[in-house]
Amino acid sequence: MTSADRTREDAAPSFPIARRRAKGYQRAAVDAFLNSARGAFEEGARGIGAADIRSASFPLVRGGYEIAAVDAALARVEEAFAQRERASAVAARGASAWVGRARTDAQLILDHLSRPRGHRFARTGLLTFGYRIDEVDHVASRIVRFLRDGDALSVDQVRQTAFRMQRRGYREEQVDALLDATIEVLLAIR
Repeated sequence: MTSADRTREDAAPSFPIARRRAKGYQRAAVDAFLNSARGAFEEGARGIGAADIRSASFPLVRGGYEIAAVDAALARVEEAFAQRERASAVAARGASAWVGRARTDAQLILDHLSRPRGHRFARTGLLTFGYRIDEVDHVASRIVRFLRDGDALSVDQVRQTAFRMQRRGYREEQVDALLDATIEVLLAIR
């Protein structure tokens, strides 16, 4: 163990530690990521953005940080980056361009979700698992009602969406990409 590792272990943890039997996010990975995000935000660097925060993932280990606490912090960091990105885009291209882009993105999501239930995304193979079709279609319908009818939908509701698995389910990467796009639209119109 190096002196830097001992110093890190001796320092007060940034987040609550997961219970003894539960796994949490690896502390060093979380701390390193958040330090680089903080540096990028403070310097105004373009190397990291809201999408990078949203896609961050960390190894699960015993003695790691509580997942919910880290996820909540990441949500706040993502929103800060999204606000800065919006302000920068509005200053460079104007508010109408920003709103136009958000409308275009929302229309792409609506077009994709206009497919019939059970056929909105590609399916996994016969022997592989994907997201449960009925659960994804339910969330997709909520997104459609938000975009088309103005029903309430929050960023946290979309972020916290989780699906059970089934054979021949929807492909995870496609569903996750659409949820990410929905979050971007929600953050853009705040």
